[in-house]
Amino acid sequence: MADQEKLRAHLTEAEDALHRLNMGMLEVEVSYEGHTTKYSPASEARLRRYIRELKTKLGETSGAGMSRRVTF
Repeated sequence: MADQEKLRAHLTEAEDALHRLNMGMLEVEVSYEGHTTKYSPASEARLRRYIRELKTKLGETSGAGMSRRVTF
């Protein structure tokens, strides 16, 4: 249970950082188990991957937003 709470806290922090980044901040920080990572607009994709990874670990992923092959 404690692991789920930690993951949820990390997810909240990462989503807040993404929000701040999208609101125009030039750089945001996310801390994870004693490590701090700084994200900038240039590394937004990396932050989004981190959020997806956390959601996967929490079992919150769905097929929505996933790429699908279109055939005619």
